[in-house]
Amino acid sequence: MKKDMKSLLGYGLVLTMLLSQSCEQKSVQTVTVVDETAVLYEGLEFDMPKVQAPTFADYEVSIVDFGAVGDGLTENSAAINKAITQVAEHGGGQVTIPFGIWLTGPITLQSNVNLHTERGALVQFSDDFDLYPIVEISFEGLETYRCLSPIHGKNLTNVAITGQGVFDGAGDSWRPVKKSKLTEAQWKEFVRRKGVLSDDEQTWYPSEKSKKGDTAGNFNVPDLNSLAEFEEVKDFLRPVMVSIISSDKVLLDGPTFQNSPAWNLHPLMCENVILRNLTIRNPWYSQNGDGVDLESCKNVLIYNNSFDVGDDAICFKSGKDEDGLKRGIPTENVIVRDNIVYHGHGGFVIGSEMSGGVKNVQVSHCTFIGTDCGLRFKSTRGRGGVVEDIYISDIDMINVGAEAIRFNLFYGGESPVASDGSVGKEMVASDKVEVSVTTPSFKNIYIRDVRSTGSGIAAYFQGLPEMKLKNIQLENVMLEAERGITLIDADAISFKNVSIKQEKGSAITAFNTTGLTLDGLLIESESKDSPIQVYGKETRNFVLSNSLVTDKDVLIGNEVDLKTIDVN
Repeated sequence: MKKDMKSLLGYGLVLTMLLSQSCEQKSVQTVTVVDETAVLYEGLEFDMPKVQAPTFADYEVSIVDFGAVGDGLTENSAAINKAITQVAEHGGGQVTIPFGIWLTGPITLQSNVNLHTERGALVQFSDDFDLYPIVEISFEGLETYRCLSPIHGKNLTNVAITGQGVFDGAGDSWRPVKKSKLTEAQWKEFVRRKGVLSDDEQTWYPSEKSKKGDTAGNFNVPDLNSLAEFEEVKDFLRPVMVSIISSDKVLLDGPTFQNSPAWNLHPLMCENVILRNLTIRNPWYSQNGDGVDLESCKNVLIYNNSFDVGDDAICFKSGKDEDGLKRGIPTENVIVRDNIVYHGHGGFVIGSEMSGGVKNVQVSHCTFIGTDCGLRFKSTRGRGGVVEDIYISDIDMINVGAEAIRFNLFYGGESPVASDGSVGKEMVASDKVEVSVTTPSFKNIYIRDVRSTGSGIAAYFQGLPEMKLKNIQLENVMLEAERGITLIDADAISFKNVSIKQEKGSAITAFNTTGLTLDGLLIESESKDSPIQVYGKETRNFVLSNSLVTDKDVLIGNEVDLKTIDVN
């Protein structure tokens, strides 16, 4: 019998209680625990320990008992944090936030405490920047200074945020906004608000300090030398909304997290993390408005969530450049399942900060609707790190603006390829550099049972000349797009039963790609260009088999060694 996945994956543990004793005796409760997350591990391609969920004592308080007032006007930081401290000191339990609008400053999480929001509870974080002092933190993989996160905790064990409430990070008060991203009416509304405009009047900033921090070359992590210098641009240092660092047994289950100043959820160097049944929202124009950035974490479940954000939706990271290499902690052992992504720069993303590596990841049964990219992998020279053993299956994508599948190891650098992914006879190979610990590597990535319609580009694979993409396998994949697939500096690439439907250019263009195997390829094209084009003096061991495409459909550049071409 086919079971409903949502009910199977469930929302935690089912408790069956058997009560038996005479009325004269003290009642005894026997609890049988059935773990409904077991289905997530079925057929897993790698060894992974079962993720341990937090447990809490049977003790509960309400923030109202500590003086909180849910009128949307009273600032409740002291009351909420006092309630959390009291429960932690009692040995743990639940802090309940009831129906109401609860204005607050930063909330500090503590071990053994479940922060639970009832339906109708809105936790509205204050837009008073003075409530968020500058702290030492890691952001975008670098050790830096940043404003304190609205929700934060470090070195915790057994911690949760649950319920049906809403956490709003007041991000629209923090974020610079570009005029080009808004309608005329929206822009006029921003201009009327408290804040300042850039010198060219094309960007709105919340304050002069915010504007001062936005200088060329600094982007999101200012290259400053002292805490005093960071204080001068404090308002530019937008915090992530939920920052949980170096913690074990972390559960986020149920609430809505929206309108974050920077990234929404940021578990960093944590183990045994469960993110489920969450609604993650940010305005589509929100710069750095990521959904979840899982960084250097181990043993994680991410399932039954909804994302509609302004940047990458589900993103894995592990540190950046020297700081990331020094940390040396990969993101590993992660299951991502049954998530929906609406807007986002990428549906599922690895990088670009991945210097510690990413490995043992399964992504399945996800739907991406109108994202900029679908499956996105990015890094660049100098970053280092190895991304390997990634298993992706049963993904549906529709109306992806750019590539349904994208690998780019020139992220933020000088790519030798045209912006539309086109290559051809005029393509010039980029120079190789010496391979070292700072050379990123993407290998052993398996993508099957994927369907994508209405994308701009079917797929784009670009490795480095000195470190090619290696062993990328697509099986049972249907890609319908305006343009086809481009491969540059790749090795051991296998397409099995791949269908490409495209309007312009070639269905497949390969440059300096070795070991390209196309088995059971189906091409439906409205273009007059050759369906397959192969270029580059390093191109060899190209095999096309079991396909309606023939040797007449393959254009082979003069520099390619014909002895290594097998078309049958």
